[in-house]
Amino acid sequence: MVVVGVAVLAYLLGSLSFAVIVSKAMRLDDPRSYGSGNPGATNVLRSGNKVAAILTLLLDALKGVVAVLLARALAPRFGFAETTIALAGVAAFLGHLYPVFFRFQGGKGVATAAGVLLALNGWVGLASLGTWLVVAFATRYSSLAALVTAVLAPLYTWLLIGDPQVVALVAVMSVLLVWRHRSNIAKLRAGTESKLGSKAK
Repeated sequence: MVVVGVAVLAYLLGSLSFAVIVSKAMRLDDPRSYGSGNPGATNVLRSGNKVAAILTLLLDALKGVVAVLLARALAPRFGFAETTIALAGVAAFLGHLYPVFFRFQGGKGVATAAGVLLALNGWVGLASLGTWLVVAFATRYSSLAALVTAVLAPLYTWLLIGDPQVVALVAVMSVLLVWRHRSNIAKLRAGTESKLGSKAK
């Protein structure tokens, strides 16, 4: 029951859509109403407000970090294995994708997944972040960077953590992240995908 409670709490934390919350607090348009319509940092950047985009990025990542650290803090008392700790991170990630507070219409999960990986294992998180940065700077496509990172994240987890169950949970996040980017994949193939920093139309 404790494991279920931690997972539910992590999901509720993940359900806080900071793209919407930050935009509303800063009196910006709802990010679901322009650009890609995705409530995430990349789309908030299309509003032209870099501060709002950075805040969204950091807070969305923090959700994943807090969920994992909360489970890790409870681990000694309740005997949580590393799998349970990873499960809390995945629950927060699912909350971001399908937020109960926002009619289950959430973001694509890149920042939250990054926070989960950083909190699970710093080296896995840094390897994933490095991959995203290299691809993003080389191509200026945030979506392509996310897709490449999603493919490689389970490999990094296997090499640096090794626990098959944790690898499987990270793979679940990767599959969902790729699924959420299916429209971006179509645009990349068609050559119509927006690049980083482009303004909302």
